[in-house]
Amino acid sequence: MVSRPVREIRIATEQGSVTGLLHLPPAAHTLLVLAHGAGAGMRHRFFETIVPLMADRGVATLRYQFPYMEAGRKRPDAPPVAQATVRAAVVTAAGLAPELPLLAGGKSFGGRMTSAAQSVTPLDGVRGLVFLGFPLHAAGRPGTSRADHLDRVAIPMLFLQGTRDALADLPSIRAVTDRLGTRAVLHVIDGADHSFAVLKRSGRTNESVRAELVSVIAGWSAKAGP
Repeated sequence: MVSRPVREIRIATEQGSVTGLLHLPPAAHTLLVLAHGAGAGMRHRFFETIVPLMADRGVATLRYQFPYMEAGRKRPDAPPVAQATVRAAVVTAAGLAPELPLLAGGKSFGGRMTSAAQSVTPLDGVRGLVFLGFPLHAAGRPGTSRADHLDRVAIPMLFLQGTRDALADLPSIRAVTDRLGTRAVLHVIDGADHSFAVLKRSGRTNESVRAELVSVIAGWSAKAGP
């Protein structure tokens, strides 16, 4: 499949406009609104690698910056600001491709801010949430309180988690997804850390991990929502 070039757009937020990148392949069946992690923006190599792969599987993406990243600051925005930005990005996505079903989520912090926004007031038109490494707890301090808000999320959720993720102890993330019941699907990436990197001695490559992530997202996205 030949994808259209990436289109840079502006997204109006309460903190001023932020940059977004729309990747819309000709045969897209879904549009995923994708937020970045706390320490790296939307142009991080991880996104630069998986976005074209998702496009080849019919998953369009709208990546976007949170205001702090747009301004070059290191400290993430307060949750109300981040959640308002998520809402603005979703509204923009719906206007750019009104014919496509919407999913939303992101990497780590971005995914958690997306679900937090959904738990307060449902994101208009969003049929499911995708978490690329849900940051369940601080490193070395297993717990599940950061996932308490997920009990108020009524739409399907896909959790992609590595077995070496220091921010999501596997028994703890399993406890969360088990509690959420049929709303949650957990896909475990063997040997991957929070960045979905694997050790050379594992016999796997980072490329194979990203291909697995994309395959799971594409398959799940075709079934998510009503």
